[in-house]
Amino acid sequence: QIVINARDTLKKNGVITGSFTTEQTKQLALQLNAGALPVAIKIIEQKNVGATLGRESVNKSLLAGLIGLFIVASFMVLKYGYMGLLADAALFIYTLLTLALFKLIPVTLTLAGIAGFILSIGMSVDANILIFERTKEEERSGKPKKMALALGFARAWTSIKDSNVSSLITCAILYWFGTGMIKGFALTLAVGILVSLFSAITVTRNFLDVFYNPKEKKQ
Repeated sequence: QIVINARDTLKKNGVITGSFTTEQTKQLALQLNAGALPVAIKIIEQKNVGATLGRESVNKSLLAGLIGLFIVASFMVLKYGYMGLLADAALFIYTLLTLALFKLIPVTLTLAGIAGFILSIGMSVDANILIFERTKEEERSGKPKKMALALGFARAWTSIKDSNVSSLITCAILYWFGTGMIKGFALTLAVGILVSLFSAITVTRNFLDVFYNPKEKKQ
């Protein structure tokens, strides 16, 4: 064991303590002065990106994410009408919550991290699509909208839970065995999945309960 106590950094003085012979101490001092310690270096990841290229890549990725978000939101409105509009409002809240968590953890949004975040947006919308399709099936069978909505959420929950749990397991494996950018991707995706579960089950459901069928609630 080597313990080096710096007494005076300005005068470059220090004390080396440990179980050494006089010769070993002199050799260690020479190595410290030469800056060549006998320590093996294992390169885990090496990446050279210029400042301009890095900023340009991040900006383009953010732009791609915004375009993708707009396309997804438009699809939800065109496909599901008023329900899709409410889902888009929930998706906006989901985005704000996820970015707030990224700030609190904190998470550095590299290119891989942005990719994980964008992928989690798609998975959040996927949960809403499952719920809406089950709700439409219940409405086609003749059930009132309020009952169809409750059954749609209840019967879609199993599929949503299973798919998201399997994705979280994959994220855990990537984070545990991956390095560098892979860990960033796994972390942002996992956070996004957890928030999407809250968004799809809580935020979207409350929006639909309040705004989807107000006439039926007044009766």
